[in-house]
Amino acid sequence: MLLVRRSAVGFGGVARWGLRCLCSGDAAGRYRDTVLLPRTDFPMRVNGGLLMEFELFCVVLQKCGFDQLYTWQREKKAKKEYCLHDGPPYANGDPHVGHALNKILKDIRNRFEVLRGRQVHYVPGWDCHGLPIELKALGDLGTNELSPLQIRQKAREFAERAISRQRAAFQRWGVMADWENCYYTFDGKYEAAQLKVFQEMHNKGLIYQDYKPVFWSPSSRTALAEAELEYNPEHVSRALYITFPLLTLPAKLAAKAGVWGRVSALIWTTQPWTIPANQAVCYMPKVQYSVVKRADNEQLLLVASERINSLASILKTNLESLATFPGTDLEGGVCQHPTIPSKQVPLLPANHVTMTKGTGLVHTAPAHGMEDYGVATHFNLPVECMVDEEGRFTELAGPELQKKSVMTDGNATVISVLQEAGAVVKEEDCVHSYPYDWRTKQPVMIRASKQWFINTASLKDKAKDALQKVRVIPESARSSLLAMLDRRTYWCISRQRSWGVPIPVFYHKETGEPLLNKHSVTHIAKVFSEKGSDSWWTEPVETFLTPEVLQKERCSAVSEYVRGEDVLDIWFDSGASWAAVLPDPRADSYVEGKDQIGGWFQSSLLTSVAVRNKAPYKALVVHGFAVSERGEKMSKSVGNVIDPDVVINGGKDLSVSPPYGADVLRWWVAESNVFSEVQIGPNTLNAAKDSISKLRRTLRFLLGNLQSFDPRSQAVDPKQMHYIDQYMLHVLREFSMKVTDAYSEFDNGRVIRLLQSFITRDLSNFYFSIIKDRLYCDPEDSLGRRSCQTVLEEILDGVSRSIAPVLPHLAEEVYLHAPGHDEGDTLFRSGWIKTSSVWRRPGLEEAVEGACAIRDSFLSSIPGCNAAEFELIVVIEPGLFFELMESLQEEPTSTCSQLTELMMASRTTLANSLPRDLPLDAITSTGTFLINLEGGMIREESAYIVAAMPTSLSRCPRCRRYTSDEPDCLCPRCQTMLENAK
Repeated sequence: MLLVRRSAVGFGGVARWGLRCLCSGDAAGRYRDTVLLPRTDFPMRVNGGLLMEFELFCVVLQKCGFDQLYTWQREKKAKKEYCLHDGPPYANGDPHVGHALNKILKDIRNRFEVLRGRQVHYVPGWDCHGLPIELKALGDLGTNELSPLQIRQKAREFAERAISRQRAAFQRWGVMADWENCYYTFDGKYEAAQLKVFQEMHNKGLIYQDYKPVFWSPSSRTALAEAELEYNPEHVSRALYITFPLLTLPAKLAAKAGVWGRVSALIWTTQPWTIPANQAVCYMPKVQYSVVKRADNEQLLLVASERINSLASILKTNLESLATFPGTDLEGGVCQHPTIPSKQVPLLPANHVTMTKGTGLVHTAPAHGMEDYGVATHFNLPVECMVDEEGRFTELAGPELQKKSVMTDGNATVISVLQEAGAVVKEEDCVHSYPYDWRTKQPVMIRASKQWFINTASLKDKAKDALQKVRVIPESARSSLLAMLDRRTYWCISRQRSWGVPIPVFYHKETGEPLLNKHSVTHIAKVFSEKGSDSWWTEPVETFLTPEVLQKERCSAVSEYVRGEDVLDIWFDSGASWAAVLPDPRADSYVEGKDQIGGWFQSSLLTSVAVRNKAPYKALVVHGFAVSERGEKMSKSVGNVIDPDVVINGGKDLSVSPPYGADVLRWWVAESNVFSEVQIGPNTLNAAKDSISKLRRTLRFLLGNLQSFDPRSQAVDPKQMHYIDQYMLHVLREFSMKVTDAYSEFDNGRVIRLLQSFITRDLSNFYFSIIKDRLYCDPEDSLGRRSCQTVLEEILDGVSRSIAPVLPHLAEEVYLHAPGHDEGDTLFRSGWIKTSSVWRRPGLEEAVEGACAIRDSFLSSIPGCNAAEFELIVVIEPGLFFELMESLQEEPTSTCSQLTELMMASRTTLANSLPRDLPLDAITSTGTFLINLEGGMIREESAYIVAAMPTSLSRCPRCRRYTSDEPDCLCPRCQTMLENAK
């Protein structure tokens, strides 16, 4: 049963500590030293230098064992292990808030698992190869004057410097790991494990070499995989409508040739530079086509029927349909190539032709299109690539085009040639989405070249089946994972660069045949494990092609072979990390940003399914990107980049960029909805700081009231506690179970919401306001006070542990001040929140919440007034509800019963009916309360009346409650307490 609990007027938040002005005035001043006000050394606020000092005190001076925690828990015996496999960040720059979001999110889960008693396996890693590192390492030097080894040395040094900076930042953020034993994709043993994966996939026929079109980056001079592309939606291309004159009409249409005259197939392209490589014009067999006549010049054009109206609008002329026929009637047609008069190209059927744009006829250049290549394979067309690695036309394109860039002047020249041939019907600018190299931010092309591929088409169904057994958080990301798999028919894994793991292949000098088998790769992997992949360039060929290797495969002499020059795609590098790092077949979780849906998540899945027929992970957690407070992508040019180092340590101007410390950064991660875009900025950080400050005030109140309390010897058994104290243990247990569930679901935002609700609603506004009188004014060793302190200690412990995964520095700081443990103990080595099922007693919840319902009716009836100035008559008819209230107040009337404490009133009378002499100024309110016991077996709705009237009692100068018989005289409770203290 859930109730909205109201605060009594005059009892504020914990920040005021209630009775600071308790002993103001001459009468009250005499009793100042008899009141047990909170005392603690735990600071209210920790800012600036003090904040830095404590966090570094935890980390650097190892006071709280931060740097030893991972090793400690690995050495500790545990029944279960939790493995979170670290997706390697790229070692090419400084740490940024994206790193912070990812690493802290992982660390929150790892720390939660350590607290739960599990042995965590988490090995941080770095992705160290690839073109971005190579380009940054070389700067303006270029590669022409450097050997592969020189390039690799500079790239390695650059990566090592980036790793050093990133590692230091991750440690400063409080990320728990063994930082002396990370994994690096340029490590020889890692490379050897990677080659073993390569070998097994090759043995199964999944890796092959072929000449086919791939995404090619002229700016990087290498092939790219789909995952290495980013799409520019504002790219502008020069689009042309081009005619291909029909030299031979299809047989079914030939009879009408004399009537029609000269007919031309009309195609549309945004890549005019590919026209010289054209080998066919494709049509859709199941679609209707028409021969139309232009009204302005009587030109006859062959187009798809459903595109006629759109084309008429684009060409700004009427198009008269002369004949309409199915696409199958186009079989056998032959066109003249528009720029090579001597070349003829066939009309061919193809299913990739669409009707959404263009003319319904598609220009087909097999060397520059994936679908085009499929048509060429099916119809045995030549695949002629006229473009070199730098994106320039070769001599095959003719002297007019040779050495011209296809993206610029080469494209313009092709357009001029088409215009001179009278083939251009319409030219226009087309703004569309176009693939760019994610590293150089320059356009890419599709270009045929000889590369190494993984046949992902044969893995797709197995990968989908494996993915069905994987939990995806959020579940909505699953469709994107499946869509990415569907789009990928093959994976180009060869790169024409130096900084990477060499593809372990040798080529015969004369035939060009590759030498690649399990014997050669196994031996190469062994060499790499011992000497690293630099040995591919430093060692002679004989080191790799030993007589034993050659003999096993019956190969010719070693002198007849040369080693390959390509390196593996870095997605294959990181995608094989499961084989090099994981101790068991599958990790419990992979946690990365949504960009890894087509990257590391997929490459890991494909390699693992290929080798082991299973996914390398049991769960995938997909988070969003860090963006500005306006939801914009962070950019240095815009000036909205948030540097995590400045967040923690402050900027040059501390008034503008104050130091927030690591815990504020961690709070930001935890409270955000990480499954969408995560906003960060000054407002967000200040809000996080304020939230932590409020939390500190609550923790300080708890610590202050536990001064000189030792739970090991002074704790009260729950059965002897006040009902409200027992009830709070029940509430604490419910809170802890919900927090545990939220952490288990990676829902840290719910943890924060639960925590803030618990602190504000259950503690500050409810429990703390009720118990302050008992805490401050009851005898120090009284059962009531010790009962309350026992609960406060449990709450302190529960709250500290619930925040520990998110705020480890603050949690350990609290633990240093908390009672009940020995010097040198740390929170993270002492387990998760400890609760007991005995805290939930039958009838307890109903008794307290029934009283709260009465209290809410009372407080609602006196808006703006102080509850302590009223006395109450609570009327309940005989029954179960009355018996529950009697458990809180045995006497008919009392100023110090548990019921009066809950009401926060002066005096409470519990009766079955209202007195006849009820004062005229009495304020009455009514209500009902539903009792639900034993799982609904006992249900009883009871009505009650609350009569509130100004109290006739005076305020006690010591406790300030209206419980004294005379003005300026002590109440009976305080009188007895002081007499016993003499």
